[in-house]
Amino acid sequence: MSSDLTEIIDLAMPGLSKGQKRIVEYIKEHPEEAAYMTAAKLGSMAGVSESTVVRFAIELGFSGYPELHRAMQESLQKRLTSVQRVRVANDRLPDDGLLDAVLERDMEQIRSTLDTIDRKAFDAAVEAILSAGKIYIIGMRSSFAIAEFLEYYLSLIFPNVQLVRNAGGSEIFEQMMNICDGDTVVAISFPRYSSRIVNAVDFACRSGAKVVAITDSMSSPIAKPAFATLCAKSNMASFADSLVAPLSIINALIAAISKKKHSEISATLSRLENIWDEYHVYDKKRSGEV
Repeated sequence: MSSDLTEIIDLAMPGLSKGQKRIVEYIKEHPEEAAYMTAAKLGSMAGVSESTVVRFAIELGFSGYPELHRAMQESLQKRLTSVQRVRVANDRLPDDGLLDAVLERDMEQIRSTLDTIDRKAFDAAVEAILSAGKIYIIGMRSSFAIAEFLEYYLSLIFPNVQLVRNAGGSEIFEQMMNICDGDTVVAISFPRYSSRIVNAVDFACRSGAKVVAITDSMSSPIAKPAFATLCAKSNMASFADSLVAPLSIINALIAAISKKKHSEISATLSRLENIWDEYHVYDKKRSGEV
């Protein structure tokens, strides 16, 4: 379990009943199994009733078992190695209907994100990007793909966008060495968090820049120092993370910014269309254009 969930349980331990303590014991000894059990199944395995499991969740401060269930899954996701992820995913995914199961889970990630995202933080993130002297975008490992997506579209809107490339050693900081007060960093990170992006966010904050964090929860190491944090649910489909919800947030950021910069974008895209036509970038015949 993550330190956050462990801390919640440890603080509650003195007030738990004997049955609830058996639930704790089972969760700690079998975290991979417990994280994906129903309340009834967890109760059965711990030797208590389903209602005891529900009361246990409420005793910990959760609204009910579904919220505790999600917390256990998020906790597990943060600590599993890639090999462990494959094993857990293979146990969870059906042999038949796998496509439906993965897409249903992706849709649930978006629904859950929509229910919980901080709208004021989203508005603050949009304004931080719009007012930035320079915009840095950074995402390590699997998050680099959506960082590159964001950089592509923001570069069509702003002349001052820099994608921080994956690099080792001090190279990340060399790419960010001129960052200063008035700049904005969009940092994207999901479990397991890369230590490089945590250090980069710390460097940006100490340099006076605003950090917009796109991550999975407020307990993420890049959320705590951030100016605005946008939490997106991310669950593993296999050893790979599901990043549909973070990508949806990025799409919303692009849409909000482009709406505010409508006239500049229209002029830029008009120039680009002329360049694309001149150099035959798109196949007009196959795309239906004449």
